Amino acid sequence: MPLPGTEVRPETGSQETREPGFLVVCWNDPVNHMTYVTHVFQSVFGWDRPKAEKHMMEVHEQGRSVLTRDSFEKAEFFVHQLQKYSLQATLEPDAP
Repeated sequence: MPLPGTEVRPETGSQETREPGFLVVCWNDPVNHMTYVTHVFQSVFGWDRPKAEKHMMEVHEQGRSVLTRDSFEKAEFFVHQLQKYSLQATLEPDAP
């Protein structure tokens, strides 16, 4: 309950609409095998095999896949995790 004389402002939009989003992008490379990339996606994101394989195939066939959109801190964390597994991953601002 607010104190007398305190103005209560309703939230305007969700946190996602107020914060700019960042994309985690994984790029194709000639080194890592497709099964390894699938395994990494499952480990880092907790995805089931079909979802991990779908993104792995995007990387393989299109040269890149946008894996997730998140806050800067979370997206940066995911990029570092993917890089620890020797995958080529970058962080990009999401277009408004």
